[in-house]
Amino acid sequence: MAGVQDQLEIKFRLSDGSDIGPKSFPAATSVSTLKESILAQWPKEKENGPRTVKDVKLISAGKILENNRTVGECRSPICDVPTTMHVVVQPPSLEKEKKMTSEPKENKCVCVIL
Repeated sequence: MAGVQDQLEIKFRLSDGSDIGPKSFPAATSVSTLKESILAQWPKEKENGPRTVKDVKLISAGKILENNRTVGECRSPICDVPTTMHVVVQPPSLEKEKKMTSEPKENKCVCVIL
């Protein structure tokens, strides 16, 4: 019976309401490993998918899960089977890239000779 309790069935809910899973994971699985699994299973037809693990945020019971924690540490004591975790993808920031490329082109140097 201990082996059954060490496995957690997790379903990942995407922002459009579709799901990845449910899939069974050991309680010792890290959040980072869950994110890698999401990247591997991400539907190819969806736009704005995550590129790296850093682009993915997992939310469970209203809390953002940290990469170094395990699934067993993050689970809610009153959870239904399967546990649903919400997946948020952080979009790449194009504004920052535009600012970085445009700043060197601007010449803001002013010299005053008295």
